[in-house]
Amino acid sequence: MNTSIVGILYIVATPIGNLQDITFRAIDILKKADCIVAEDTRHCKVLLTHYGVQTPAISLHEHNEKAQIQAMLKRLLAGSSLALISDAGTPLISDPGYRLVQEARAAGITVVPIPGPCAAIAALSAGGLATDRFVFEGFLSQKTVARQKQLEALCRERRTLVFYEAPHRILDVLQDLVTQFGPERKAVIAREMTKMFETIRGGSLEELRVWVENDPNQQRGEIVLLVEGATEQEESTAELSATRVLAILLKDLPVNQAVKLACELTGEKRNKLYKQAIEKK
Repeated sequence: MNTSIVGILYIVATPIGNLQDITFRAIDILKKADCIVAEDTRHCKVLLTHYGVQTPAISLHEHNEKAQIQAMLKRLLAGSSLALISDAGTPLISDPGYRLVQEARAAGITVVPIPGPCAAIAALSAGGLATDRFVFEGFLSQKTVARQKQLEALCRERRTLVFYEAPHRILDVLQDLVTQFGPERKAVIAREMTKMFETIRGGSLEELRVWVENDPNQQRGEIVLLVEGATEQEESTAELSATRVLAILLKDLPVNQAVKLACELTGEKRNKLYKQAIEKK
């Protein structure tokens, strides 16, 4: 496929559900590449068979990525072209592969993106929340306390938040969001996109929590969760609250202790409250 001495690493987006959601260019690359690098060779077989792709495939996943990289770089430097795909959607987006891309670029190997489906972008395009500014957070921590701390740090984020979530955790995550962001914050659940049971539903966090709790079917499949960013009023209220908490604590406590407690209670950054405390003193 490649006439240059060094091969090319193609990053090929594949369907997130509906097999028709693939570009002509992607199929062409998959057929002409010397080898396909797949997250799961058994999973990709369905797609490759559907489009008559007979290119041999090897696996690259989180457990063998480090061991496989050198062998793949050797093949690329010898002139072979590789097509990297994930189980679904655009590779590297919450999937393995970035180390391979990083090492390939460092070795002077050309890396070419073959764009296509991405679950996060698909959800944003149809979810009805602001799309001019957004932040992708991927999967939240599986551990409850760590997840709650992550959400606490994000509750004042002004941009639309995008999460991927496992079906068996979605109810717990929604409850944590209600606790940290408040029950009225708007959100969207996009589930099983492009598949038979595609569902895209918006509402307040509490409305969505109740809906998911009462319908076990919504606790299945692939889920993208969108959460509206904090409003200017919410941010101002939170800042005012932190300032008031600090002022109250400073009446009876030394600066360092008052600042520490105020940070724990409000989630505000220490440097900001410490500066306020010094000014008040």
